[in-house]
Amino acid sequence: MARQQTRSRAGRPPSVVAGQTVPQRLLAAATRLFAERGFEGTTVQDVVDAAGLTKGAMYHYFAAKDDLLFEIYASVLRLQMARMEKIAAEEGPVTGRLYEAAADVVGSTLDNFDEMVIFFRSLHQLSEQKQRRVERERQRYYERFCDLITEGQRSGDFRDDVNPKVAAHYFFGAVHHLSTWYRPGGALSPAQIGDSFAGMLLASLLPGRA
Repeated sequence: MARQQTRSRAGRPPSVVAGQTVPQRLLAAATRLFAERGFEGTTVQDVVDAAGLTKGAMYHYFAAKDDLLFEIYASVLRLQMARMEKIAAEEGPVTGRLYEAAADVVGSTLDNFDEMVIFFRSLHQLSEQKQRRVERERQRYYERFCDLITEGQRSGDFRDDVNPKVAAHYFFGAVHHLSTWYRPGGALSPAQIGDSFAGMLLASLLPGRA
């Protein structure tokens, strides 16, 4: 019965099922399964079964399984980029904006922990073209983050003896390492960890804190 309901009267896949769009249902199912079984250990049939849909419905929106993998990460990156642009454009001292941006990227990474674990575990499964697209978007975010550090150096709020790119790489190296030790439901919330990371970054950049 459920499988029959995933087809419209015209024979086309529906746009909404049980209050979610079909892509949302597919991505939620894929995220759960990729996190549990890994990308290679999950078939397209597994995904559509978990979503209560058909392969025809999936292929209407996603041409291949790695399109699901790409979108799982790309959706988080779009969210983070939108927040970064909003934070960077705010009024106020650059110290506050960099702190907010640093705390946000940590918090949003941990709020989407399964998506991040899947991405770092399975990036190599993407086609070369999709890997390049991801890297371009990540580079945009990284450069915007570096711009805030550079702005703070020009205004005299940050030390000028630290290379902005080195500082950003150091910070994001720690962010990417989160998947090796963070466990949801632990003693610290994503927001608390974000505040800690942001505080340590600012402490390394403020004059007289070397």
